Amino acid sequence: MAERSIEEEIKIKAQQGKRLARYMSSTQDLVENQIRKAQERGEFNNLEGSGKPISLEENPFEPPELRMTFKILKDNDFAPYWIELGKEIDHEIDKFWKEVEYFKRYTAIFYSQGHSSPAERRFESKKAHFYSESRFTLQRIDKKISDYNLHCPFFRMGRPNMKIDDEIYKVISSVEKLIEELKHNPNKQ
Repeated sequence: MAERSIEEEIKIKAQQGKRLARYMSSTQDLVENQIRKAQERGEFNNLEGSGKPISLEENPFEPPELRMTFKILKDNDFAPYWIELGKEIDHEIDKFWKEVEYFKRYTAIFYSQGHSSPAERRFESKKAHFYSESRFTLQRIDKKISDYNLHCPFFRMGRPNMKIDDEIYKVISSVEKLIEELKHNPNKQ
């Protein structure tokens, strides 16, 4: 019985939603029709600024008392801290993945040449150091993302924090896969 009343309630709410949607749609159609008829009558032909580009110099949502301050900042290429931080985060993420590609090229060169066991130990040491530095770099970027989210005034513009273990796994698996491919096919580079 309780399930049936929930189902009935859902159906009633759905019907109400449909009626509201139909009403809103008809209102929108009504407004669009009125605008189209006014255009046909030529009521928009002699409007002030007709045919000229819209001036977007002033932000209508900006408090009037801060307009001069924001204009000075904009004219001198200053941006809010969180915007600059977002650019910095993007740059550091790009730089990180370029470093990963650089290490993969270094790995390909190493495995394309003959090497002794001391050279292999040095390479393994460099690889372990690279993985450790990669984790450190990702943690630093993630802290900047947290800082960005704290300073960003809009919740929806926030950035998801990095899943560092997942990112490190991507790095390690891509390098190790390359090593396996090069061990089985040393001519590949």
